[in-house]
This record gives sequence, C-alpha cells and structure tokens, in this order.
Amino acid sequence: MNFVPKKVFFTKGVGIHKEELHSFELALRDAGIEKYNLVTVSSIFPPNSKKVSKVQGLKMLSPGQIVFCVMSKLSSNEQRRLVAASVGCALPVDKDLYGYLSEHHAYGQTDSIAGDYAEDLAAAMLASTLGIELDENLGWDEKKEIYKISDKIVKTTNITQSAIVKGDGRFTTVVAAAVFVM
Repeated sequence: MNFVPKKVFFTKGVGIHKEELHSFELALRDAGIEKYNLVTVSSIFPPNSKKVSKVQGLKMLSPGQIVFCVMSKLSSNEQRRLVAASVGCALPVDKDLYGYLSEHHAYGQTDSIAGDYAEDLAAAMLASTLGIELDENLGWDEKKEIYKISDKIVKTTNITQSAIVKGDGRFTTVVAAAVFVM
C-alpha cells in the first residue's frame, strides 16, 4: 500500500477545561479534528502534495478515520502562563522533492515568536537537505533572504496557536497541526 498523502491542510485550536485531557479534546474540537483517530508522524511534507484549505480537507475525511498529522500541543493550568503550539512548513521549488514540517511548543512565546521559530526550524531542515549552507547565528530574517536568493526554497509558513491560562485552575491546551489527506 502507498500511504503518501496527496493533500495537506493546516489547523489550530485552543481548549479550556478542569481536566487536562478534556482541554486537549476541546482544542482538537476547536481545530475541527476531534472526530478522527489522529496518528502523529514526523516532519516530511510529501512530494507533489497540494496544500488545501481546512474546509476542503475536512470534507475529504470521515469520523473515526485514521488520520496522519504533524501536531504540536502544549497544556498548562498555571495562572497567566502564555502557552504556544506551532507547526512550521518549508517547501522546495521542485515539487518532486519533499519539504519539511516542524513542531514547536513553548511557554512565554507569542504567535509571532513561536511561528517564526517553527518556520525557521522547517526551513533549516530543508536547507540542509538542499545543500544550502547557513550560519546558525543568523537571525530568521537574514536566513529568509538567503533562502530566497538560493532559488531552492519556494515558501515557508507556519500555523500557530497561543493562549494565556486563566486563573481559575482550569487547563488551557493549544494545538497546531498539519493534517494529511490520503
């Protein structure tokens, strides 16, 4: 059997509940993916796969279906704690080559900071497979310019969800995911 997905969509969500597991389920519900049996996989964006909208992707799935995804998640019940989950994506110009997805979760990071970090992780992994030499001490904006100049990386992006934990003892869970459609 060939399990190479043909389509990928990105989604995110947040859930709040007194039970950590239930807050995770509510975050999946907010992301629209709670009714699937999710199997997390590592970080490859399949060659020749097409990015589709969440609405399009969900129409191709059935409740109870086993669905592969790259997911980042983080939970806390610590009052005023900022939690963030992000999935970064880097795609090569040549669609016959694979791209990279990265998972990143952190405390105290905004959407922008966590998203840039996840995007940088994905781009760095792709760059290393494409033979692009990078100084790891460069900032993300400087690395983006090198990627553009190389003409080997066509696009980087991320999906990120952050939230601040309320002070009532309930858990806040954030999720971000790249969901594969066969």
